[in-house]
Amino acid sequence: MAAAEGQGSGGGSPGAAGGNRQLKYISLAVLVVQNASLILSIRYVRTLPGDRFFATTAVVMAEVLKGATCLLLILIQKRGNLKQFASFLYDSVVVQYMDTLKLAVPSLIYTLQNNLQYVAISNLPAATFQVTYQLKILTTAVFSVLMLRKSLSRLQWLSLVLLFAGVAIVQVEQQQAGSKPTPGGLEAQQSYPVGLAAVVVSCLSSGFAGVYFEKILKGSAASVWLRNVQLGIFGTLLGLLGLWSTEGPAVAQRGFFFGYTPLVWGVILNQAFGGLLVALVVKYADNILKGFATSFSIVVSTVASIYLFDFHLNLLFALGAGLVIGAVYLYSLPKGPSAGRPSLGTDGQQPGHAAQCKELPSVATQGFLTKSVLVN
Repeated sequence: MAAAEGQGSGGGSPGAAGGNRQLKYISLAVLVVQNASLILSIRYVRTLPGDRFFATTAVVMAEVLKGATCLLLILIQKRGNLKQFASFLYDSVVVQYMDTLKLAVPSLIYTLQNNLQYVAISNLPAATFQVTYQLKILTTAVFSVLMLRKSLSRLQWLSLVLLFAGVAIVQVEQQQAGSKPTPGGLEAQQSYPVGLAAVVVSCLSSGFAGVYFEKILKGSAASVWLRNVQLGIFGTLLGLLGLWSTEGPAVAQRGFFFGYTPLVWGVILNQAFGGLLVALVVKYADNILKGFATSFSIVVSTVASIYLFDFHLNLLFALGAGLVIGAVYLYSLPKGPSAGRPSLGTDGQQPGHAAQCKELPSVATQGFLTKSVLVN
């Protein structure tokens, strides 16, 4: 019987292995394209001459579209039965209001983070932002050790040291290049200190929100789409509050959709649906593949920045970026005997956005920008 089983499994393994390999390649391509394209597209639309759209309105629209999509998916799950659909939402959101309120804190942090990313990418070169933003791996690791009492392997601690060193080298390089004028007179509209502060705060908020979200959702059986709807409710309200407090008079005068172009809509759609798309393929990618995808995204962003934004690559930046790429890959490697345990969450992500707690840590290690419940 054992022999027969071995023959049976051996006969099916080549096809299964080939299918899994193909799915992994597709997953890798989706992760790289989504991660790199979002950063590059935001940078592109924020540096174009002419009327500049309000970033706060883009954050609100992304939340609205994501929430509406998840509502539609829940309706499809209920086979179009509006009565069951309404009853399910009322019970999950209103009756179980304490469960819903748990998501207010991570939603607030993610709304802040989404706005900060626009500020950071508007003031930093895309490649610099991509490298610096990997600090969220460090912040999430620290919060996970402090809040969840998780342990890191020596290799992971080493990778975090390399990560910090690489980011520091990139910042030194950028400070040295700060006195050089940027093409198109963009230096008058950009502030490197503002961009750096925004990305650092974004990394801190990303790390805390991801770990907090993982902590409060342990044992939760809520669906992925429901969590996105709950986050979307708070995200939309908090986004509108942020819009009113920071750009309210300007939006009231010029209009909510001022400066919107097809490219801007493309960025918003990428933000809204990119996380959901990544979530659908990320289950086919192990941590090593996610780490490789993040590393490759840095390379793609750097190369694209050279051609799109006249970014000047020098030896110091290449050294820092190389350390970050290596650190991300090393951090994603299995922990040896404990490799079977859930890996440490690092984003968020979103993060912090996974519907089931077992998905949270493994998905979070990828370090992507998306803020879907499925990803961070």
